[in-house]
Amino acid sequence: MNNEIFSSIYEKNFPFWQLLSDEDKVFICNNSNQSAYKKGTHIYDGSGDGGIIFLKKGTLRVYMSTEDGKELTLMRVHENELCILSASFITEPISTDIFVDAEEDSECYYISGDAFESINNKYPQARIYALETTVESLSNAMWIMQQILFMSMDKRLAIFLLDEINRTNTDTIMLTHSLIAKYMGSAREVVSRMLKYFETEGIVGLSRRGVKILDKKRLRELTI
Repeated sequence: MNNEIFSSIYEKNFPFWQLLSDEDKVFICNNSNQSAYKKGTHIYDGSGDGGIIFLKKGTLRVYMSTEDGKELTLMRVHENELCILSASFITEPISTDIFVDAEEDSECYYISGDAFESINNKYPQARIYALETTVESLSNAMWIMQQILFMSMDKRLAIFLLDEINRTNTDTIMLTHSLIAKYMGSAREVVSRMLKYFETEGIVGLSRRGVKILDKKRLRELTI
């Protein structure tokens, strides 16, 4: 891929880009590539160098996996967002592995972890950016864990549904009960029962197409 395209993308998304020398800009671009992943593809499994992923199109899921096979979704990365937890130098201090999957067909720009780390070590502004981005990602993960540990299921589900319709700008959430449960770190049966309760209360409508929000006001009241 033409380095000018990489440079244009990084200039728009990295606040420290203009501070890099021309040589270092070329270095980052030379250690970048564009990749396409089919839905369900494992992009990062916690091993190797990893790297920084800028998502051009699609959705990625970042998660942890327990020894008994249970998965905890830490965050979902959407178009024009950055995934920094896929770099080994960022997650090395964390005692558990981080995994990244393509939730749907996705296109990404990928910077080698070693290359990005070398820039961090050379430029304080790049290091601050990486730290701030990591803190934001981990804060989102802690918020999810807080919900699981301390919030009732109806409140957690209401928050999830509202976040989804705000993100997609539509009243219908095109996700199966199993996927919703996976993203929430819950069981499908629990999510299905709660959605059925929401349906009987006139808050949502359930169909093969997904979950349609019928009463946003009552849904918001459940999050208080």
